[in-house]
Amino acid sequence: MAIAIALIVIVIGSIAFHFLSPWWLTPAASNWGEIDDAFTLTLVITGAFFVVINVMIAWFVIRYRHKKGRKSVYQPDNKKLEAWLIGLTTVAIIGLLAPGLVVYGKFVAVPEDAKVFEVVGEQWKWSYRFPGEDNQLGQSHVRFISSTNPLGLDPEDPASQDDKIILSPELHLPLYTPLKVLLRSKDVLHDFNVPQFRAKMDMVPGSVTYFWFTPTQRGTFDILCAELCGIGHFNMRGRVVVEDDAAFGRWLATQPTFAQTQQPQEAGSMDLVSLGKTLSEVNGCIACHSLDGKPGVGPTWLGLYGKTEIMSDDTEKLVDDEYLKVAILNANAEVVKGYPAIMPVYQFNDQEVEAIIAYIKAVSHPDQNQAGEQPDDSGENK
Repeated sequence: MAIAIALIVIVIGSIAFHFLSPWWLTPAASNWGEIDDAFTLTLVITGAFFVVINVMIAWFVIRYRHKKGRKSVYQPDNKKLEAWLIGLTTVAIIGLLAPGLVVYGKFVAVPEDAKVFEVVGEQWKWSYRFPGEDNQLGQSHVRFISSTNPLGLDPEDPASQDDKIILSPELHLPLYTPLKVLLRSKDVLHDFNVPQFRAKMDMVPGSVTYFWFTPTQRGTFDILCAELCGIGHFNMRGRVVVEDDAAFGRWLATQPTFAQTQQPQEAGSMDLVSLGKTLSEVNGCIACHSLDGKPGVGPTWLGLYGKTEIMSDDTEKLVDDEYLKVAILNANAEVVKGYPAIMPVYQFNDQEVEAIIAYIKAVSHPDQNQAGEQPDDSGENK
């Protein structure tokens, strides 16, 4: 009897929690309210089965509880009961699957007037690309990926030259504009997810996936990776700013084209710290190494330069230029104790390594730099 009462209490409590819960879905910021409807229908169907099954179990416990002298009767089959169970289960499965298939069909049926942009995922950062004045995205391939061409655009494709390249985690989108999102991954499986958009899709290495949506609400929303992609998965975040067409146009106009990113800079006029900052963002360094002292996948860069680190073999190493050069080019040769050996191998030239070291120095002791110790062209503080 106690079991039956417990089951009935669980059913009543679950229903009450559903209607009284503060954890309702956040307001949608896109046109995909149909995804909420499909979710609600799934919840209703599974909830109905949950209630019926538990109430039936409670009733069986009470009705057929043990009594002295009562004997069980063996019944090999019951055609009528089997027919009911098969019929109800079939209807429920159709109710669960059919709405989802209908909504998914609309999810990938892109309107002809939709504007296109691309999202590129990698461990553990987001990058974006918009077409230029020709309204056409250029071709890309993994063989073109390098430290100066992180998205792997074909330098010989004329359509690539005016593509707008956004290597920061912040994305801007125009309000009330249908958008087709092209998705690709540079390394492992990722998933582009903006919860308020009700829109998400896996990013599969070696292929390009897509979906479409229309932003319908101004605001700033979090971009998350919804697929476990490694130890830094939790830190693979970005944000999307939905704004009117004029504000979006001004933002897009400030973004460099692919051709501009490929123009060599004169060594004498190059700001090594700025170049190091760009390289660190482009190659995902700051996704693992925090700049504010917070723990991460790798050692924080705040206060790093000049510090003595303990290696995994309990030896001590002074963090100087030579140490950082080895750490950047062959990180897994000497691993700091307490951190995993997961840093990928990078192919940086001497100038790029020098720039990253200059940036690490700058962020390692920000108070000194703010006080007036400006790095010169060699990356050393004056």
